[in-house]
Amino acid sequence: MKMITAVIKPFKLDDVRETLAGIGVQGVTVTEVKGFGRQKGHTELYRGAEYVVDFLPKVKIEVALPESMVDGAVEAILNSARTGKIGDGKIFISDLQEVIRIRTGETGDEAI
Repeated sequence: MKMITAVIKPFKLDDVRETLAGIGVQGVTVTEVKGFGRQKGHTELYRGAEYVVDFLPKVKIEVALPESMVDGAVEAILNSARTGKIGDGKIFISDLQEVIRIRTGETGDEAI
């Protein structure tokens, strides 16, 4: 089992969710986050005053999947989140030792 964590631009969330649902992904956790990478921050003007925005708004998507679905999910995220501009985000893939469904006590792939 794997955990895919993707940090993407907020306006791409619906596209990514629809694409993942289209390949059979049943559960996604979404968190609004802020951060920066190579994109860095930028300056904005508010009521005549200029200020620096160091942390840019992003969306973090977390998906737990059986290993057989990982390649398809990564491809789906890449294709639906890409704009071709700096700040498109990152995808992290990590191992899951165990998954337990609280309601039924199911474990492993059955709990996903």
